[in-house]
Amino acid sequence: MKPLPDRTGRLPDALVVALALVFSVALVWLVSGDGVLATVFMAAMVVFAALAWFVTGRRQPEAEPEFAQPDWSVTVAAIDRPDMAIAMTDRAGRLTCANATHEAWFGVNSAPPRLPVDDASVECLADATRVAWRDGFAQAEIAGHHGEHWWVEVHRSGRGDDFLVWRVIRLSSVDLVAELVGQIDGKLGRGLAKAGIVTALVDPDGSIRAASTGFAQRATGDVLADMTGRDFVDLLSQEEGERIGWAREGGRGAALVLYHVPVADPDAPGEPDPNTTPSLMLVVEAGQGIGASATGTAAAPHLEALLSQLPLGLAMADRDGRLLFANPAFMRAAGREGQAAPTYPTDLVVKEDKRALSESIRRFAQGPATAGDIAVRLAAQPDDPVSLSLAGVRGLGEAAVLLGLTDTSEETRLKRQVAQATKMQAVGQLAGGVAHDFNNVLTATLGTCDLMLMRHTPGDSDYDDIQQIRANSNRAASLTRQLLAFSRQQTLRPEVLQLPDVVADVSQMLRRLIGEKIQLVVTHDRDLGPVRADPTQLEQVIVNLAVNARDAMQSRKGGDGSGKLTLATRRVTTTDVREMRSEIIPAGEYTALIVEDTGGGIPPEHLGKIFEPFFTTKEQGKGTGLGLSTVYGIVKQSGGFIFAESEVGKGTRFIVYLPVYHVAPGTVSEPAAEKVEAAPSQWAGGGRILLVEDEDPVRMVAERSLTRQGYEVTSARDGEEGLILVEEGGEFDLVVSDVVMPTMDGPAMARKIRKIAPELPVLFMSGYAEEQLRKEIGIANAWFMPKPFSVQQLSEKVGDVLARTAK
Repeated sequence: MKPLPDRTGRLPDALVVALALVFSVALVWLVSGDGVLATVFMAAMVVFAALAWFVTGRRQPEAEPEFAQPDWSVTVAAIDRPDMAIAMTDRAGRLTCANATHEAWFGVNSAPPRLPVDDASVECLADATRVAWRDGFAQAEIAGHHGEHWWVEVHRSGRGDDFLVWRVIRLSSVDLVAELVGQIDGKLGRGLAKAGIVTALVDPDGSIRAASTGFAQRATGDVLADMTGRDFVDLLSQEEGERIGWAREGGRGAALVLYHVPVADPDAPGEPDPNTTPSLMLVVEAGQGIGASATGTAAAPHLEALLSQLPLGLAMADRDGRLLFANPAFMRAAGREGQAAPTYPTDLVVKEDKRALSESIRRFAQGPATAGDIAVRLAAQPDDPVSLSLAGVRGLGEAAVLLGLTDTSEETRLKRQVAQATKMQAVGQLAGGVAHDFNNVLTATLGTCDLMLMRHTPGDSDYDDIQQIRANSNRAASLTRQLLAFSRQQTLRPEVLQLPDVVADVSQMLRRLIGEKIQLVVTHDRDLGPVRADPTQLEQVIVNLAVNARDAMQSRKGGDGSGKLTLATRRVTTTDVREMRSEIIPAGEYTALIVEDTGGGIPPEHLGKIFEPFFTTKEQGKGTGLGLSTVYGIVKQSGGFIFAESEVGKGTRFIVYLPVYHVAPGTVSEPAAEKVEAAPSQWAGGGRILLVEDEDPVRMVAERSLTRQGYEVTSARDGEEGLILVEEGGEFDLVVSDVVMPTMDGPAMARKIRKIAPELPVLFMSGYAEEQLRKEIGIANAWFMPKPFSVQQLSEKVGDVLARTAK
C-alpha cells in the first residue's frame, strides 16, 4: 500500500530516512560481522533522526505576502482631479494610467515626457525624467504652443521604483494691474511711504486708479482722502527751471522726482501700448534720493518685491560693485534670461568695458544722489553698444547704485530689418543700372550676329561659331532679365486672374521637374479673391520656388532624395493680417501662395540673405544665385510681399501675399474691358525713320538692319541732334529713340518734337519696365521695345507701328 503524505509532506521524507537507516545498519553488520555493533549503530541513528524530526517539526513555514489584483477603475477614481493632470508611466515610457484632465489637456496618445508643448519644454521634460529616475523627484515649468503654462512634478514610485507619477498644474496668468492695486492700497504702499516713496497707479487718460495712503497724505494733507478718479497732473505744479512740486504746497515744498513705469507683462511680445497700459508713478523728494526715509528704515524687501514685477530692467549694486538684486527684465535685457544674477554687474559686459563700469558704480555710490548713463557692450551682444543708466541711491542703509537697462532686442531687430531693406534697395538700383547698360552691349552683339548670319548659310565654316556667340548672348540676356526682375524694372503684362488657375497650369510641368521620388500636394481655399499680376511671371515664381525646394530635398544629408512639396493657396482676410501684427504688410485682403518642402532647411545666418542677387548656398556651378532674387522682384513689382520661414532639419516654407484686386462699383471688370491687341500687321512699304541712339554699336546695328528692310534711316547721336533734324524741316514717319541719353533724353526730345509734329509716332528702345516708363513719360501714341532685341524683332516692331499709324 502506497503511503499518503500528510499536509506538511513529511511522511515521504521519513520513509526515505528509514530506508537509508536500514541500508546503513546492514552495511555495518556485513563489514564488521558484529551484531552488537550493528544494533548500537542503529539505536544511535534512530535517536538522531527523532531529534531532527522534532526540531524541524516546530519551525513554521514563512507566510508569503498576498496582494490583491489591481483594480484600475479604483486607481482612476483616486486620481480624478479637475484642477490637475495626473499620469503614470513605466520605465519604457509607456502610459500606464491617466486621469480625465490629462486626456483633456494633452490628448489620449500623449505620454510624458512626450507632450504637445514647445521644443524647449520637451527638453525640460526629458531632463526632469532623467532626474526623477535618478533622484526620485523632479520638477519643471513648461509652455504650450498657444501660450499655456504648466508646473510639472515627477515622483518615482512603485514596489520596485518602476513607475513615474506625473502631476501637472496649470499656471494662471497674473493680472499685474489688479495685483498692484491691492499692493498699493496695502502693506507695500505703506512700506514704500516709510522709505520716502509715495506711489499711484495712473490710467492712460491721466486719472488715478489707486494711490497709497502716503500719496494721499502728501498730495492733499488727508491720509484718508479718496484719490480714485483724480487727475494726477492737477496734484502737481511745475515752476521755472522745470522744478516739480506738490500743488498744495505752492512751491514751498521740496522738489520732486517722478519715476514712470509702464505696468505690462514683461514676458509679453513687443512693446507695451502707451494708449492702453497704466503707469506706476513713484514720487520721491529730489534731495533724498530713491528709498530715503526720515527714520532711515530700509525698505529693500518692499522695493525688491516692487521692482521684480516691473517691465523696466532694474538692478541694484553696492559701493563695492557687488550686485544686490536684478529683476527678470534686467537679466532679459542683458541677454541672461532665466539665469541667476551674477556676483558683479561687470560680469555682464565685455572685458574692455569692465573697468569703466566698475569705476562708474563706485563714483555714483560715493558721490551725491545723481544719475547718468554709460555706453557698454554686453557679453551676450558684443557688437551692439547699449546705454546703461546709473543713479545713486540713499536711504537704504549703506549707499547703493540703481542700474537701469532697457531690452533693445526688438529695436535691434528693427534696425537690422531697415538696414537689410536699405541694402536690398541699393543693390536693386545697382543691378538695374548694370542690366540696363549691359543690355546695350548685348543688343549690339545680337544685332551684329544677326547681320553676319544673313551673309552665311548653314554649313559655312563661320556659321556655327556665330550661332555659338548668339546663344551665349541670349544666355547673358536672360541673366540681365533676372537682374531687372530683382530691381523691379522689367516689363510686366498684368492681368486679373485666379491664383489656383496659374497653379493648375504649371502643376503638370512641376511633376516632371521634381521627379518621381518627391510627392506633389496641391490644395486650395474657397472664395479666393482675384489678383492682378502677369501670369507668365507668376509661373516663373512657382517654378523657381519648386526647383529650389527640389534641390533642398535631394541634397538633404542622410536622405534618399524623397520628400513632399506642398503648393497651397489661402484666403487671408483683413482680420488675419491684423492678428499677424506685421510692420510690413498693410491691413487688407490678400490671396496667399504657399510653397513648402521637407528639405534640410535654411540656417538662420543665411535666411536674411536668400533674396540678394548672386547669393547661393549651392555648390559651385549648380546655381547662379538669381532664382530667389527674381522671385522677390516679380512679387514686389506685382504689389505683393514674400516671406521665408525655415527650421534646420524640418524644411522651408515660402509665403507670397498678393493683394486682392477690387473693381470699382459701376465699372467693367478689367478682363472684359481690356482690348485684345491685334496681331502684328505686315508692312510692305518703306518709310522714313529718325533713329536716335547715343550708343554707337547699337545705332549702327539698328541703322544697318532697318536699311536692309528698305527704310530710309536718318541717325542722330543724342536727343538734341534729333530735335534739330526735325526743326530743320526733316519729315519722318517714325522716331525710334533710346530713353536714357546724355544732355537730352528720349522723352524730353519726343515732347518737343510733338510740338512741331503732333501726330508723329515714337518707338522707345529701353531696358527698363514699360509700365514704369509709361508712368514717367506720359506721352500718347508711343510704343516700347525692350532691350536686348534681334534684327528681326526690330524690323517687325517698326513695321507693326507704321502699319498701326498709317492713315
